Amino acid sequence: MDFNYTDEQNALQDTLRRFISKDYGFEQRRALAKSDAGFSREHWAQFAELGLLALPYPEEFGGMNGNAVDTLLVMEAFGRGLVLEPYLATVIVAGGLIRDAGSDAQKEALLPAIAGGELMMALAHYEPGARYEVSRVDTAAKADGSGWKLSGAKGVVLGGGAADKLLVSARTEKDISLFLVDRKADGVTVRSYMTQDGGRAAEIHFDNVAVGADALVGTKDAALPAIERALDYGIAALCAEAVGIMAALDEATLEYLKTRKQFGQPIGRFQALQHRMVDMVIATEQSRSMATLAAVKADSPDAAERRRALSAAKAYIGQQARFVGQQAVQLHGGMGVVDELNVSHYFKRLTMIDLTFGNTDHHLGLFSDMLLAA
Repeated sequence: MDFNYTDEQNALQDTLRRFISKDYGFEQRRALAKSDAGFSREHWAQFAELGLLALPYPEEFGGMNGNAVDTLLVMEAFGRGLVLEPYLATVIVAGGLIRDAGSDAQKEALLPAIAGGELMMALAHYEPGARYEVSRVDTAAKADGSGWKLSGAKGVVLGGGAADKLLVSARTEKDISLFLVDRKADGVTVRSYMTQDGGRAAEIHFDNVAVGADALVGTKDAALPAIERALDYGIAALCAEAVGIMAALDEATLEYLKTRKQFGQPIGRFQALQHRMVDMVIATEQSRSMATLAAVKADSPDAAERRRALSAAKAYIGQQARFVGQQAVQLHGGMGVVDELNVSHYFKRLTMIDLTFGNTDHHLGLFSDMLLAA
């Protein structure tokens, strides 16, 4: 298998590096995190101009026919810049669900709007108390004439406060179905808040929210496989983002070891610290291999093969990301935890990545169960 990037992918990587270094400075990012929206609409428009919002969609719906490896390049760069815009929530997870499960009419209406930067979406699936059980859905959808009425609550909806439309999972007659709901519809209550890493999530309540028959996404009682696949794409993207953060921490820590002096010499000359630095780099490169595996397997039509590879990658990268983050903080000393240095922000984001879509222990359990079943 050829793991070299194509010329187009190399060009995309270079473009993203220039954007992050020029337009996404750390102080600018801190200011955005404290703003009302929590991100920049101007940056979102730039993403649209660069084609990033259209990347994973078919050409007939305004997309660029990109795959999960293309997404890996984007998310790795976004990890380095600690990008706050809801790319994961809108483009990868929600947009991926519409691409894979939506009707032609829904794809024509939604995907070009996402690609053009005119529409933001979010998947409202996980519920309070459900932990990481994807199949546990208590929100109910009851038939109401030709349409439906939704009631229930969703927790920690990534990008939910900024979303124009929500994809809401609900239990229908036999199983789980998926519905398209306007965030400002009657009966929808959204409470947005800042997460530990400076991003945004929301608690959303649905009180007899009426939707039409055309709001059903995919087949009734058959949404769970599509939701699982969308979350698998999200996991692969998070693995790539974590690798970008780990690489940035390696560079920042190495620079600090070269410049911080103790006993009249740079602390990087101390052999014990050199060994710790090497261990960080090794952990990052091994994680990069696992992230590449996750990206390659994310497009697999074989659900069992896909989930096994993605659980393995999420668990392994979760372990290594914790190690790299802790080492970076410790090697920076007291400066490693102050808000004014990006190291602490990188570490917080790595912590949130581990908790999103299943933490290390959860995916270790899934992987071991799949091995036993095989």
